[in-house]
Amino acid sequence: MFSFAAPWVFLLLPLPFLVYRLAPPYREKSSSIRIPFFRHVAQAAGVEPKSGSVIPRRARFQAATIALIWLLLVAAMARPEKLGEPLVIEKSARDVVLALDISGSMDQRDFTTTDGAPKQRLAAVKDVLRQFIAERQGDRMALIIFGTRAFVQAPFTEDLNSLNGFLDQTQVGMAGPNTALGDAIGLGIRTFDSSEVDQRLMIVLSDGADTSSRMTPVNAAAIAAEKGVVIYTIGVGDPDASGEDRVDLDALKDIADRTGGEYFFADDEEALADTYARIDELNPRVVETQSYRPRESLAHYPLALALLTMLVTMTGQLVIQRRRGAA
Repeated sequence: MFSFAAPWVFLLLPLPFLVYRLAPPYREKSSSIRIPFFRHVAQAAGVEPKSGSVIPRRARFQAATIALIWLLLVAAMARPEKLGEPLVIEKSARDVVLALDISGSMDQRDFTTTDGAPKQRLAAVKDVLRQFIAERQGDRMALIIFGTRAFVQAPFTEDLNSLNGFLDQTQVGMAGPNTALGDAIGLGIRTFDSSEVDQRLMIVLSDGADTSSRMTPVNAAAIAAEKGVVIYTIGVGDPDASGEDRVDLDALKDIADRTGGEYFFADDEEALADTYARIDELNPRVVETQSYRPRESLAHYPLALALLTMLVTMTGQLVIQRRRGAA
């Protein structure tokens, strides 16, 4: 499709004609020589003397050439352009933070696969998370790992393959043996400071009770609610265990309730997969659609044609003048 970016420029087309009609003509005085036998000279030359100024007139070819050059210049100023086919870009309006507990208890092999085989907790969580991440195409996601301390393993990115790569590098105990649940939530809130979208979702997976946080999970959840961060919590530990190995289900429920999220408990790989599917159902992806048409400027074509026309005209005039001089 062909169009002009500034079609109003064509209003300038009649400008030279208006100047020609309304502006006074240019006058130039030149010295003359008086001779007493002027009439005899005029008769000899076969010219009839007339009074008044002499106004040189352009040939029709010259006037047409000037008009064509002006038309081409105005067309170039109107910025002709070629419009391509519309391109639609979908941009997710949701940011997701995954907070993963990798404390020492995640090394236990009390998870069962679909065929009933025992599996390490963290390995089972990784397998389910890979599928969950793969289905988030278009979302920005970040990964936080926590044990005794909380760390940002991967900042917000749309490159989900690299996010899975960071997930594969995660090992049990690399952040310490204890559980800093409150600090992990606080770090997730700070991670959202760079987010400019309205839908902010945090998924927290833990298998133990908070024992080493500088900020309590309840206070962290209250701040998250003020910041508009919805937290979904998943418990994967043993609620009947003792000490730090006991998953604090009440704390996970309280965190989810305070932020408008939900709490889930998963004791095997299938239940964990169902949990992530349920979270996806509760938070349908919000997409911002942007469309644009690529534009290719064509202004150089009328400019080049105007320059070529001017050069050809000037060359033609020089050739004619030389032939007349030679004759």
